[in-house]
Amino acid sequence: MASPPSYVADFDSATAMAQATAAYLRGEDWPALGNPKLLEPPVSIANILPRKAREQIFIASGALETTSPKKMGDIDLDGIGEWLLEEYPDRRYPAVALGSSSGAAVFLDAALGAPWLPQTVFLPVRHPVHPDDPTKAMEQGIESGRALVEANPDWQLHHMHDANQDRLMVRILTYFRVKRRNLGAGYEQFLADRLPPGGTILLYECRTTWKTTRIGERHVFQHGAVGGATEDEFHEGSERVEEYLERYDSPKRVWDGPEPDTLSPEAEWGFEEALRDDVLRLAKERRYTVRRIVFDGPDDLSPLVADLYRWWYRRRRIPANRLMVTSFVINDPMQTLRTGSVPYWMRFNMKPSLEALHHFLDEREPFDDIHLALFQHGVHAVGIPSPDDWKALLDRARREGSTLGADLDEFPHDFAHYAKYNRAMKKLPAQYPIPGPLSLAEFDEFLAQAPRYERTFVEDITPDGERHTVLG
Repeated sequence: MASPPSYVADFDSATAMAQATAAYLRGEDWPALGNPKLLEPPVSIANILPRKAREQIFIASGALETTSPKKMGDIDLDGIGEWLLEEYPDRRYPAVALGSSSGAAVFLDAALGAPWLPQTVFLPVRHPVHPDDPTKAMEQGIESGRALVEANPDWQLHHMHDANQDRLMVRILTYFRVKRRNLGAGYEQFLADRLPPGGTILLYECRTTWKTTRIGERHVFQHGAVGGATEDEFHEGSERVEEYLERYDSPKRVWDGPEPDTLSPEAEWGFEEALRDDVLRLAKERRYTVRRIVFDGPDDLSPLVADLYRWWYRRRRIPANRLMVTSFVINDPMQTLRTGSVPYWMRFNMKPSLEALHHFLDEREPFDDIHLALFQHGVHAVGIPSPDDWKALLDRARREGSTLGADLDEFPHDFAHYAKYNRAMKKLPAQYPIPGPLSLAEFDEFLAQAPRYERTFVEDITPDGERHTVLG
């Protein structure tokens, strides 16, 4: 398969989720986060190295994916659409998904056999800075960011700086996340080629927002990101932030970033609503139905997708008592379906995600088995769970709770896990045939009997603009 454009990061959540979805539609696994197979042996023994050495390798791997700030004005972001045309199997689909990133949506797209086109992607730009100096990070990105948005008038830039979860990476690169404001030639071509008239566009809209500092008409700076620390803690500090900065020998005890002056879609997950108008324009022209799937946070879709899979397995008369918990970019739909696992996706590896999962388990029939694939980012960040917290989650299984190759005592430095999770999934008994995709009519049948999801809303819009609430 073709590689993503050189300016897009392989470790981007959206890029990884698009590749995982495409791999499933090609009938393939998604091992080692899509990295070459020859890297699996050295990665699988990474834990023999001291933690500091592992961190340096993690940082170096990110540095290899950076682009010079001097090249931002030469980038044509519509190349992303051309890459995705090659990534997905060349056939027609009853539905095509696009919009916000969500690992839960990866599993929904797999169930429906639908390709997904991301609204947001991440460009790592070579801008070294002290991780606890967000103001300097913003200032360093102004000129290169301006060049990028001037060269790409259909996109907007969310320059993000997160010294909590991304502490290792922001030392050597800065996070430019770009969002489509309209479909552009690449995505329009994809839809024209792969979605016949009368088909359905699944439009994922995540309503997560963040306080930002406006730099230009299509350029904002976001200090902090969704994860373990709250938005207020990034802007105002707290005892947890003070302890964290002291633990990392930082000269700061609070992050004194630029004053926010506007509210924007969150850089990584939030949906920019300008895209919806262009989708509705194309839907009217080509007689598509648009199904808006709206959720407050990226993992608020997870309970609905888990319930859908459990309903689907029972309809197929196979056990529906195994929960497979995945996180951030670790998602393998092929192994999930092959092992008859109910997928539950966590947006990251922090306490808010763990608490949401416990809440889900509190309200559902217990699972016999719980298996956990846990993203490792190498930072003891604000809001990170302890190994015992994860063990308590696995103890909720009635029969077996285990990680999928992860050593919880090494969390969050177990980078060897990336080479092991797929092999661990393959060892799970039993193995089932991969089913054909659910039809949209079957999805409707599930939604008609599904419980109410307080933070999720589904609406259909016909080519003539008529609206019909499906869920909510």
